[in-house]
Formats: sequence, C-alpha cells, structure tokens
Amino acid sequence: MRIDLTGRTALVTGSTQGIGRAIAAALADAGARVAINGRRPDTVASVISEMQAQNPDRDLVAAAGDVTDQGGADAVLAATGDVDILVNNLGIFGATPALEITDDVWRRYFDVNVLAAVRLIRATLPGMTARGWGRVLDIASDSAVVIPAEMIHYGMSKTALLAVSRGFAKEAAGTGVTVNSVLAGPTHTGGVEDFVYELVDPKLPWDEAQREFMRLHRPQSLLQRLIEPEEIANMVVYLASPLASATTGAAVRVDGGYIDSIVP
Repeated sequence: MRIDLTGRTALVTGSTQGIGRAIAAALADAGARVAINGRRPDTVASVISEMQAQNPDRDLVAAAGDVTDQGGADAVLAATGDVDILVNNLGIFGATPALEITDDVWRRYFDVNVLAAVRLIRATLPGMTARGWGRVLDIASDSAVVIPAEMIHYGMSKTALLAVSRGFAKEAAGTGVTVNSVLAGPTHTGGVEDFVYELVDPKLPWDEAQREFMRLHRPQSLLQRLIEPEEIANMVVYLASPLASATTGAAVRVDGGYIDSIVP
C-alpha cells in the first residue's frame, strides 16, 4: 500500500520521544506536515533538527507547549495551524500500589491522559468537520482492557480514553472525519525500560530483563517481546490515511496479542 498524506497537517502530542516521535516521523515520511510537540522549546528544536538530519524531506514545525492546560494548548494550536490529523499521544504512567494512589495522583492521570486529549479534540474537530475530512487518533493501551494491578490509575485513564474516542466518533458521524483509538501493547521506549527495571532485577542485562518482565508481568503476550515504537506508528499512519475511511469509533489493537479476546 502507498500512503500519501501530502497536504495534510498533523499534530502529535508528546512527540519528542518514544512512540510519539516514531509516529511523527512516520507521518512526515508519508508526506504530512507534522507539528512536533513537547513542553520545552529547546527540546522540540533539537528533535526537529535530528529528525530532519535523518530525512531532509520531512516537513516539521515546532509546536512547543504544555497541552495539559488551556494556555499551553492554545499556543500549540496557534503554532500548528489548521489540524487535519490529531494524534493524542501524550501520556504518563508509573507503578504504584493500588491503596497508595492518592486523590491528587488520580486527578493528575485523568488530567494528562484524558482531559488533554478532550481539550484538543474539542478545539480541532469543528474545523475538520467543516472541511469534510479529518482524523483523530487517541493512543490508548492494552491496560485499558487488561487493568494492570500495579497501575490501576493508568488503566483507568486509558479506559476513559476509549470512551472519549467512541463518543467523539459519534459526534463526527457522517462528516468525513474518523475518530479511533489505538490499543498499544507493551512497547519498548526509554520510559518503559525504566519501568521494567522497577519490576525486575536492575542488574540484569536489557535482553534478559525484557524477557523476565514479559514472563512475570505480561505472560499473555503472544509476541513474547516488547513492541517497537515504529510498529505502533505503522498502524497510526494507516488509520490517518484515506485507506482507513471506513474505520471509525474503533479501538484498534497493536498489542502483540496481549489482550485475550477475539473481539476488538
């Protein structure tokens, strides 16, 4: 399949590292103009320089700002311009015993992982529907369905994100705009490496630590390894393309078979 996103502008939140950076790179390689987002302007500028050094044809724009508050979101949208493809990738995670999760932590996870996405959808969906084309993609997680005992606050936020995606898909019904969520499985990023070493022997070499983590904490995985960020990005690019015009209101899995269900 040849995917051509030339003429489309994409905003990928939290795109200076990890899954977000891989998604931004893949969208740019497909021809989209991509806004790179992070809280610090210097970090955003550095990442853009690195990404353009890898492929000078990438059309990238700096969109620094904290989308977890209204002022930051407004600044990001002003730097981006009209958004055709919105990828709500920003998220936080971490292990905390269930009975030790405070009210403030519950609120923070909801604010960052759910409300930031809602804020940006609310701001960009009207323009997409007026133009008759658009894509909203919320990066969820297998944890939305298989709630992890060590971070139920994170699982809660990703479950809520599935509801947000489905609800806004109904709002966009019949407009040419699709809204979907992507259920990403356990993925290999720098942050996940730190998380893995919180749960297994930190003295283990990475390959052994990864296998031990999957054996002890993610035994349902049929892939039996962590997913690479580029594998998530491949699905996002497809869903962002005209080829996925009949897919909306869906929770699409890129989970390595982790979720033990035959129904998406």
